[in-house]
Amino acid sequence: MVSKKKKKLTPVQQEYQELAKKREPSKFTFKNLYRAFLVGGLICLLGQAVQQMFIHWWGFEEKAASSPTVGVMIIISVILTSLGVYDKIAQWAGAGTAVPVTGFANAMASAAIEYRREGLVLGIGGSIFKVAGPVIVFGSVAAFCVGIAYIIFDPNIVGG
Repeated sequence: MVSKKKKKLTPVQQEYQELAKKREPSKFTFKNLYRAFLVGGLICLLGQAVQQMFIHWWGFEEKAASSPTVGVMIIISVILTSLGVYDKIAQWAGAGTAVPVTGFANAMASAAIEYRREGLVLGIGGSIFKVAGPVIVFGSVAAFCVGIAYIIFDPNIVGG
């Protein structure tokens, strides 16, 4: 099918197609997989180190240390996004920076930075909810479906 389309193209268009194909980034390589795994793992390692600091230095229980750990990871992600560092790391690591909390914080901070010229309400507020809205809706629907499945398949809940 591609060869049929090439026959209809002019020589200049064919030359451009070949040049574009050479310059196109590779779709999947083990290098990309390695980078994503490395950076995602380092982000998770940093999160674990922050949680351990809350446990050992400030006497938190493991479960209680989770909430401030998430807050610190969000703050770190937003600061790195505002400095332009997070985006450079994301370009190098790809999907490895999409670790849920930091990736979501980066997406929201990027939207706020990009649309700040349009004002606080319509620019920043509206743009942040363009990103956050689908995530919140999907999370709510997924939680509802998992809850229904849990009720159906757990005999202790219904008394079966």
